[in-house]
Amino acid sequence: MAGTVVILNPRAGSVRERAATVKRIRHLPDVEVRLTTRKGTAARLARTALRQGCKTIVAAGGDGTLNEVVNGIGVNGSRVRLGLIPLGTGNDFARTLGIPTDLDEAIAVLAAGHTRAVDLVRVSSDRVRYFVNVSAGGFSGLVNEKLTPKMKKAWGPLAYLRSAVAALPKLRAYRTRVALGKGKRLTLSLYNVVIANGRYVGGGTLIAPDASIDDGLLDIILIQERSAAELALLAAQVALGKHLSSDAIVFRRAAKVTVNSKPGMWFNVDGELVGNEPAKFEVLPRALQFVVPAP
Repeated sequence: MAGTVVILNPRAGSVRERAATVKRIRHLPDVEVRLTTRKGTAARLARTALRQGCKTIVAAGGDGTLNEVVNGIGVNGSRVRLGLIPLGTGNDFARTLGIPTDLDEAIAVLAAGHTRAVDLVRVSSDRVRYFVNVSAGGFSGLVNEKLTPKMKKAWGPLAYLRSAVAALPKLRAYRTRVALGKGKRLTLSLYNVVIANGRYVGGGTLIAPDASIDDGLLDIILIQERSAAELALLAAQVALGKHLSSDAIVFRRAAKVTVNSKPGMWFNVDGELVGNEPAKFEVLPRALQFVVPAP
């Protein structure tokens, strides 16, 4: 059994030549490269590598591939190091970790082997799932005709902020109860809920500017029901990472949060839909050991 298993998504956005990519990854010592073939393969390969006693498991792909590998490892993060070769189109969690998108530079980070303990988030709804970056829940169903496929893939339920202000008369807010730690509760009319561990979504949009991946807390961004003009301004503020001071935003931090709304809210978890709620999010502090650039 190789000490390092690299789980490569050959269809990731920046993979131009599979054979050449595999050849360069094999410059790592004691490495085995395993290719994904369909949705779910990366999680299965990660579970197998963990069971076989692999020391380092590397997700080579985009944020979706990373999310599958994280779910394959789950709460067993203390048994293995987790690496990342960002080969997707967004690579949002790699931005938070500071991992370069250049293939050879990312391989050099893995070879150096410096690690950092990172929080893992568990979300329980219709099923249990884990994530490391961002989950967003809310309303996008009536605005699909306003969105490009690229925007929908990158933003999920947040995408309407980018292009769907014109559809506002058709939108209905979610009457939402948000329960935070220590008995704190909010009841609000919301368009979206963002639960963030990492900072970025959509290929570099700074959705949670002050989020820390090792503080044991979630950054909770609640987007309230507002007029078309206010949402247009909010969209511009989100693009600049200046939205937390907006009157349309309620911002909180907590180690646990439960979201319960009418109608039920579906959540996009690092690109994968889960729900529809109630959804409970909780931090597992420093549960993963990520290989990152040396400070």
